[in-house]
This record gives sequence, C-alpha cells and structure tokens, in this order.
Amino acid sequence: MQPLLDIQGVRKQFGKTLALEDARLTIQRGEVHALIGQNGAGKSTLIKVLTGVHQRDGGDITFNGQPCLFSRPAQAQEAGIATIYQELNLVGLRSVTENIVMGREPRRLGGFIDWKRAHQQASDILAGLGVDIDVRRPLEEYSTAIQQLVAIARAVSRDAMLVIMDEPTSSLDESEVLQLFEAIRRLQQRGTAVLYVSHFLDELFEICDHVTIMRNGAWVADHAISDTRKAVLVADMLGKDVNDIETHGATDFGGELEPVGELLFEARDIATRRHLRCASLQVHRGEIVGLAGLLGSGRTEVARAVFGMDALSDGQMSLEGGSYRPVNASAAIHQGIALLAEDRKREGIVADLSVRENLTLSILPSLCKGVQIDHEAERKLVEHYIEALQIKVSDMDQPIRELSGGNQQKVLLARWLATEPQLLILDEPTRGVDIGARQEIQRIIQDYRAQGGAVLLISSEFDELIEGAHRVVVMHEGRSIDTLNNPGLSESTLVAALSGGQPPTSDDGHGKQEASVRPSASRETQA
Repeated sequence: MQPLLDIQGVRKQFGKTLALEDARLTIQRGEVHALIGQNGAGKSTLIKVLTGVHQRDGGDITFNGQPCLFSRPAQAQEAGIATIYQELNLVGLRSVTENIVMGREPRRLGGFIDWKRAHQQASDILAGLGVDIDVRRPLEEYSTAIQQLVAIARAVSRDAMLVIMDEPTSSLDESEVLQLFEAIRRLQQRGTAVLYVSHFLDELFEICDHVTIMRNGAWVADHAISDTRKAVLVADMLGKDVNDIETHGATDFGGELEPVGELLFEARDIATRRHLRCASLQVHRGEIVGLAGLLGSGRTEVARAVFGMDALSDGQMSLEGGSYRPVNASAAIHQGIALLAEDRKREGIVADLSVRENLTLSILPSLCKGVQIDHEAERKLVEHYIEALQIKVSDMDQPIRELSGGNQQKVLLARWLATEPQLLILDEPTRGVDIGARQEIQRIIQDYRAQGGAVLLISSEFDELIEGAHRVVVMHEGRSIDTLNNPGLSESTLVAALSGGQPPTSDDGHGKQEASVRPSASRETQA
C-alpha cells in the first residue's frame, strides 16, 4: 500500500551545522505514528522541512502520492498537512467558532459571514471529536485540553490528511489526556493520519501504531509499537545497549541506596485550607523521600506547606529538632528549604531575563556590596553552576527562553542549589524534558543527596521513585495513607498502593498502619 507520507534521505544544514542527515519517516493513511528522540535529535527540524518552514538540502519527500517541496507553511496546509504546536497558535479572545473557521468562513449573499452556519459547522466538527461546548464563547474561557481539541477541529475543517501534534499532552492532566486520545482515535476512524511527537513514552503504547526514533539528526530505527518495549526505545534514543538499560534501570539514580543520616525534617498530621487534610512524613539527611499519588492527592499541597506558601491549619513541623513554622517562602529559604515548582514556565523562569539573572534571583542579597550587586562574584557563581550542571548556553547573558526545557530546568535547580539548602523539595523535576536531560537532572539530584542533602521528591514517574527514593509516602485525597520502603519497592507494589490494592504496608514513621488508595497509574515516563 502506498504510504501517505514518505521521507527518505533528507538532509538539512545551517551554516556549518548539519541538522539533518539521512532523515527518514514513513506514515500510512489512518496511522498514529510517533516521532521520538532527545532534544537536538532533529525532530523539529524535520517537521519544519516537511511543512515548508525550512527548505531541504537533499533527499526526497512524497505526500499523498506526489513529490513535494513546500516553500511556505500555507502550501503544506493546502496540501492537507496541519500542525498543532506545543504553544497553540490560537486567538484566545475570539470565539471557538472563529478559531475553527478563521480564513474559511461561510458567506451569505453580499459577502457577509454567515455566523449561523459557522457556529453549526464548528459544533458539528467538535461533536465528531466527542466535544460538546458553547462555540460562541471566547476560547480563553476553556481549558488547555479543550483548546487542543479546538486546534484539532480547525485541522479537520481544512480536510487535513495528516495532523502533526507536537507535545500535545505536556500541559494536560490524566483525564484531559484520555479526552485527547479519544479525539485522536476518532481522527483515525476518519482515515486521518497523526504524527505524534512526545517525551512521554508510556503514551506511545496507549495511542500509537508505529514509532520512528531519531538521534543526532539521523534516522535510527522504526518499530511497530506492538513488537517493542520501552527499554528498546530508550536504548535507541541514547545509543546504548538495551541490556544495559534493563540491567541498570531507565533513570540515572542507579546503584545501591546508601545509608541515611540523622532526622532533618518531620511533618506530623499537617493540614492546610488548600486540600491538605492530614499528612505525616520524615526526611533524613542524605535521604530521598518520594511522594506518590494521583492528580489532586495532595502532593503539591504538602510541598507548599513545607515551603511556607500555605499556612498550617493543623499539625506540627520540626526542622533539626526544633519547631518549624515558616510564615512565608522567604522564611523557609532563610531556614534552608528550597522548592523547585512543578510549572517552570509559570512559577520558575522569568522568560525575559537572562540565564545569569534567573540563576541568581534567590541569592541576590548575598551578592550585594551595599546597594550594588557584586557582578564579579555573580559571574563566578554562574560560571560554576553552568560548568557543574553542564548547562548548555551560548553565554550566561543569553535569554533563558531560548534554552531547551531540560536546560531551563537545570538553571532553576542551580538557582536553588546556590542557596545551599538543607532540604530540597522537587515537584516533578523531570517533567517535559527529554531522556538525556532527564538523566542529567537525576545525576544532579543524586550528587546533592550524596553530599548530605535531603530531598523530598514529587514524581508521577514510577522509575524515579523506585530507583531513586529510600522511602515513598503515598498520598490520597489530602492524606498520607502509607509509606513504602526501599529496597523492596517495585512497580507492582506502587501500582497497588495507588490503585486500591493491598500492598504490604509499612510503618509510616509514626507507628501507623493504614490502607492504600484507589484509581490509576502514571503516564509520565519520558523520552
């Protein structure tokens, strides 16, 4: 059968940099095809070559049986290729209908827009994707998931034969991911093919038929999803032997868990007015304690309480044996607590500032001589962390928005490590970064722990908790309900604790033996 898209031997060079060499990709009609690889593997460049953003320097591309060389994105759209980028190209202030039919509005006699028909068209297309919303309302009033579906609806309205989705689930929760997957399956039923670019490997096994792996700008391998496994994909992306991945694990924590030191922090029955009902945990020096739970289980609320962002309504906390009750985040930082927030774009980076300015934000007072910043000391500090954490930048004054997600995350880690914290709270530290950056971040965490630092690790990724944590505290509906110890922690034990099974319970540090929780497992294994 003739494929819908066939890319063979594509080459692209920018100056002296060879971005693509022997890039290949073949997609059948009605297929969901994954494209994966580390940052810099060439995925984005290949998509831009396909859609006319860049012109290729060599190779062949055939789409819908015809050789193609698009000189601009509009030509690709007219040919039947729609691209939905991670940063949605939609107009939030305009209605849902306007976003779907923009540029192709139905007209009445006299050239006026027929809004009745337009609204009906938009409603019908969304209904075909399983979405029932008021299309007259401004798009910005809806969730990110609905906005993703509106972008898909716009592609359907243009009779797209191939829809390219770039990290479509990066900002979605579990229920919203399921809604997106249902829409993708409906696209398949229409005969529409989907090119699915994602860092989340588990998603590939849920929704994709085939996967293509790229590394260093070149094709590495193709696999049918039904005939492969996660370790093979990780090995292909990293250029490693699959047996090494399966022997040493998918994370960079690795090795035996070392003994921990004295008790540093303890929370006993803490509650806040922000969905935290009753949580207890202990963290020792040199220890990584994981927090596991489903969306809304209270993991982030624990972090906010410990960091002084939410006041306690009940319970007690202690630090180094003394009472600890920070009135705000500044007080927590002063006492040696640091928090790397889950959403680095909204709560972490300041996009318009440089790498240097972002890195030193938390320690500016200590870098001042009188009322002036000691720029020499600042630059030495930044140079140290850029080298120590292997942050890839052209210059420390480069705007942080130009960095990859993994390097942005390492800058934020450096910001908090520069405060020399006793307890480092990490909320989804490797979310949304590629497999290489993920392992580098895990190495940084491990190095910090090995030097006596204590870590409270919130992660939806089973591998990180199983391979990295000494103990895992299970959260459910704002309560800590169990503590699972390592060695001995396995995926089945963790799944059972999260899904309402009966894993072997262990002492939670306060002599309590409690039951476990209900619903689903994580989708967060990342490429």
